[in-house]
Amino acid sequence: MVVINNFEEYQSYVGKELGVSDWHTINQDQINRFADATLDHQWIHVDEERAAKEEPFKSTIAHGYLTLSLIPYLWKQIADVRNIKMEINYGVENLKFGQAVLVNNEVQLKAKLKNILNLRGTVKVVIEATLMIKDQKKPAYTGDVIFLYHFA
Repeated sequence: MVVINNFEEYQSYVGKELGVSDWHTINQDQINRFADATLDHQWIHVDEERAAKEEPFKSTIAHGYLTLSLIPYLWKQIADVRNIKMEINYGVENLKFGQAVLVNNEVQLKAKLKNILNLRGTVKVVIEATLMIKDQKKPAYTGDVIFLYHFA
């Protein structure tokens, strides 16, 4: 895990890989709970019997937005940003889904610091994020995740 105490330390990582998270298994219970939370009960996510028969993957698949919602959890395994008053998830740019995450797949976040700006005390950080799927060459997605930090 990378420990970052201030803007200058963060800035020293520009262009470098910050690390990778642990593997996280996305199981059917998590998919179902996400469906309930978002009211997205499309059968490809929640109907295991129908998916086994009709889905090209013969399995349910995780919602794309479920995999995106894992970024804060997985990010905390990569970087410990200290001495901050506040951290804000500001946005995602240039996001491309590469392939579906099937139920019980393991995923891992890989993060590289693309850019950092100090905007009069608000630090804008752009992380190149790639969600890898265990034993797959193609990632679930790639995109630039933007955080805003207010260091103490």
